[in-house]
Amino acid sequence: MKLGNINFLMKVTFGLSTFCAVSTAFIIPQQNDFGIVKTGPKWTSTRDPLVVRMSATVEDATIQEDKECVTKPRGATNAWEVHKFGGASLATAELYRTVGDLLMKEASGRGEGTIPTMAVVSAKGGMTDLLVNVMDSALNDFEQANRDLEAAVDSAVELLHELAPPEITDPIEARFRNDAKDILSVVQSLRMINMVPAVTMEVVTGYGEIWSAQTLYAYLLTKGVPCEWIDAREILVVKSDSSGLGEKGEASTGGVVPLYAETSKRMANWWNTVGKDRGFFDLDYTTASPIVVVTGFVATTAEGVPTTLKRSGSDYSATVFAKLTGAARVTMWKNTDGVYTADPRRVPEAFSIQSLKYDEAMELAYFGAQVLHPSAMVPCIDDNIPVYVRNIFNPEFIGTVIEGRSQSLVTSLKDTKIKNWRTKSGEIPIKGITSVDKTSLVTLEGASVIGGANAAERFMGAMADNGINVLIITQASSESSICVAVPENQGKKALRALEDAFELELARSTVNSVSLVTDMSIIAIVGEGMAQTSGVSATFMSSLAKANVNIRLIAQGSSERQVAVVVDSKDASRALRAAHMAFTLSETVVSVAVLGATGAIGSALVQQLKEQKEYLAKDLGVEMRVNIAASSTTMAVCSNSQGINLELLPGCLMGDDECLADENAAEMNLDAVTESMGADVNPHRVIIDCTNDDKVADYYEKWVSSGINIISPGRKCASGPLDRYKRVVQARRDNCVNWQFESSVGSALPILTTLQDLKETGDQVKSIRGCVSGTMAYLFRTLSEEVPFSEAVRQTVDQKFAENDLREDLSGLDTVRKAVILARQIGMDVNVEDVEVEAVIPDELVNKEYTGNWAEIDAALIEDLKAFDEQMMERLKAANADGKALRYKFVIDKEANSVKCALESVDNTDPLYRLKANENLVSFETSRYTTSPLIVKGAAAGPELAASGVFSDLLRLTRAYSSLES
Repeated sequence: MKLGNINFLMKVTFGLSTFCAVSTAFIIPQQNDFGIVKTGPKWTSTRDPLVVRMSATVEDATIQEDKECVTKPRGATNAWEVHKFGGASLATAELYRTVGDLLMKEASGRGEGTIPTMAVVSAKGGMTDLLVNVMDSALNDFEQANRDLEAAVDSAVELLHELAPPEITDPIEARFRNDAKDILSVVQSLRMINMVPAVTMEVVTGYGEIWSAQTLYAYLLTKGVPCEWIDAREILVVKSDSSGLGEKGEASTGGVVPLYAETSKRMANWWNTVGKDRGFFDLDYTTASPIVVVTGFVATTAEGVPTTLKRSGSDYSATVFAKLTGAARVTMWKNTDGVYTADPRRVPEAFSIQSLKYDEAMELAYFGAQVLHPSAMVPCIDDNIPVYVRNIFNPEFIGTVIEGRSQSLVTSLKDTKIKNWRTKSGEIPIKGITSVDKTSLVTLEGASVIGGANAAERFMGAMADNGINVLIITQASSESSICVAVPENQGKKALRALEDAFELELARSTVNSVSLVTDMSIIAIVGEGMAQTSGVSATFMSSLAKANVNIRLIAQGSSERQVAVVVDSKDASRALRAAHMAFTLSETVVSVAVLGATGAIGSALVQQLKEQKEYLAKDLGVEMRVNIAASSTTMAVCSNSQGINLELLPGCLMGDDECLADENAAEMNLDAVTESMGADVNPHRVIIDCTNDDKVADYYEKWVSSGINIISPGRKCASGPLDRYKRVVQARRDNCVNWQFESSVGSALPILTTLQDLKETGDQVKSIRGCVSGTMAYLFRTLSEEVPFSEAVRQTVDQKFAENDLREDLSGLDTVRKAVILARQIGMDVNVEDVEVEAVIPDELVNKEYTGNWAEIDAALIEDLKAFDEQMMERLKAANADGKALRYKFVIDKEANSVKCALESVDNTDPLYRLKANENLVSFETSRYTTSPLIVKGAAAGPELAASGVFSDLLRLTRAYSSLES
């Protein structure tokens, strides 16, 4: 194994109670003024598992005049470019070919000469975890560890053979097999000490990168391009304050700092020895450039001990080597189109960010954005090297470029003019929203007796002494309470550290308590535009409130580039989506469940949603996703939360195979609807109840208590038992959600909205009267001396104005329910049973048992009504004789606390006299409208108008969701 110009001897000795006692001996060869070795043997490497010798020199003293600078290859017209590939980009042979071909294309240049190219690679996808499994099995089951190791090596060798012929792969495979023997020897030794030292874990897992680099190198050799591979442990020397791999995806490199002086020497030596031997000095850079493959993740300490840059550290490797080679750019190849505004797995509406400042990228990385490693920016900041994040599966897309610094706090404060971000037309203050999951909150409460400064010092000292990574800190000085967010795997350790540090104060009760809350997530918004800009935090916090997300901790960085909150983990995805929508980073998406989707109103609503889909998205920035649709017997649930195809919806509820291929259909189950909507991470969830079913109404309280909004054209809940109604209203208030039932009274007419406006402006409603039954309006407008009552009823049914059960209309029950709803809005505690009601058909028909479907029942009822035609005709003639008209009318008298629904003869001074066949009318008499009442009148009969009323309710909810975006 090569290690620069140092003869290195590492011996691993074993004792009964210690492992890896490392003794090192350094022999420094004579060097010239440039730090280049004059004499000594060539590179050699032994593969003894316990003794590894590394030596390197350059042939003779003529090297000084031949010395080349790696940052400026002889004859090159372009600077180096560095490309980094993660494990997801190197999971299969085909992906290695894709990477190799991409490197060759990038090295060919962009018009003016070729480009010296370096590729920093991670281990093959999943390899690091396989090697970790080997070490995890080492102590308990050696045979299992051996099998795991064989599986890892065999997968690496199999991949190698898919990419290159035996003349190339044989020596590489031999190295792989020798490496495996070394690993197995180490695994055997671990059983003697019954532990896995961190340094050993790092040595073993680093082989994934070593094998991966040689695999890509083998493929490049088959293409005849000038290439070589580097074991970064020979070049990259670091100082590390911690050991071990770190947590997967952890936002920290664990205090790993490159030692650039020594590392630069080694890089220069490699270029002037191996690079020269490989012919890189003699290339015609107008037609060819070298491709150098480097192992990511791994490094060595100044003492010669192998180490790593911790999990996800290959990004860091790439930018370090970019600094060493003076690269013009670094490209991080991922499987996404750059850095996204949020994690697209949790926020499907997220999109690629065009550009970021280094500082913004580091903030995003620190707060969990997996696409970048947080320390990766530092080397590039030093030399102002742009970092590109691009998609290996979509290389033509430019992705995200990261370059330049944000304004310092001092500079930004010089601009004393504060502007609200909404006044900056087209400018969004944040670049992205990210999260850190698996965090815990550790809190010290009530330390005011011992003094805030002293408490804070001891608190943070306890964290530092125990190696706790503090992610966020807040302090309430009035109570001297301190709260920090820490990684969840350090939560209990942090709690014990505080209990020890404040043991005496806790015993004396001068400190109230220390506590630990687990299962938390950090949500952070990041962007340079937040500085000196008002309204950003308000938008952020309000979006979470509207999504019913509780905030446990709030912190803002002094640079004003980020605001972070801590929320329950179960609410994290909903919080991300709510904030993303609030800053208009995406459309306002509403997750909708339509119950009764195959009924008259439900079907009309679905059709309207389908017809208006494009307009809603283009002009209003709104997307309505019907994720659940149900009939009385069947329900369809969207399998991907992207919405059921509305074209196929009827088929979904009738068992159509084409639809069922994409959606899950099942028997209608209200508990399943509740569970699915409760689990939906969309912050904007609405259940539209078109069923008019009491069983459904019983679920309203549970739904609003879960933060789900309800729209109900049906009247069973709003006019149902008063106790249930009040519980739902209270639950709605307690959970800050909406229950819209405007369409339950007058279809699309703004009757309840008008009534609410009267109340909120301080007007006192004295009485309400009118006609709110489309059936009754059409029936008595059609009834004449030529058209008998039964025929008028038949025509009303043909117009589809009637309820499914026609007797609900003719008995007056439909009007009674609507009147009860109105009465309750003005503070009257009335039930349906309290209303004085007149039916327009005999009681024996109201209570008669009919059989068959609704159409058959209606036909039988109409036939029975013929016997009643003469009686109703007499009443009509009597009204006409007095110059009056028959109208079915409700009257709500608040002062008398009475509600009445009856068929009346009205004269031409009554607004109902001129009521048209398809109209509803409501008249409000108030303390302000005394001489002339306020009248709301218009067409309201039929399912299309009822559906448009529901649609209006839905849009009103949407405006409430996006009120902070307008």
